[in-house]
Amino acid sequence: MIERILFVCVGNICRSPMAEAILKHRMANKGLNIQISSAGLAALSDKSASKHVQSLLKSYQIDVESHRARQLTEAMVVEADLILTMEETHKKEIERLYPYACGKVFLLGKWSNFEIPDPYGGALQYFEQILQLIELGLDDWQKRLCKI
Repeated sequence: MIERILFVCVGNICRSPMAEAILKHRMANKGLNIQISSAGLAALSDKSASKHVQSLLKSYQIDVESHRARQLTEAMVVEADLILTMEETHKKEIERLYPYACGKVFLLGKWSNFEIPDPYGGALQYFEQILQLIELGLDDWQKRLCKI
């Protein structure tokens, strides 16, 4: 049973916080108690989510102002039941650093065979496109996992 999901990108201020916040919102609406978090491979530690992320998620009535970026740690990898990355390079780096994590690290876009590019520094419209990809990836995973 999946009880702890970890989303990973690079800086933990754009993609992984969006995925974390959207899935938390969905789980809360279903009354499910799954621990959902995010981290970055090269996190901009203690930075808040991008202003574009905050603005987009506000339209979903999701507040991410309290989000603070954090660096991926071995403890996070050990504790997670499922680790979802935005790009294949993220998956490979986690598996290189933590070989025992093989088998629980996957692309968020695995089922529809896509990666989610980094919108950092892009326009709001680009962030909107990235959010759509994240939602597609979450939809695909929700179809395949019990209770989420």
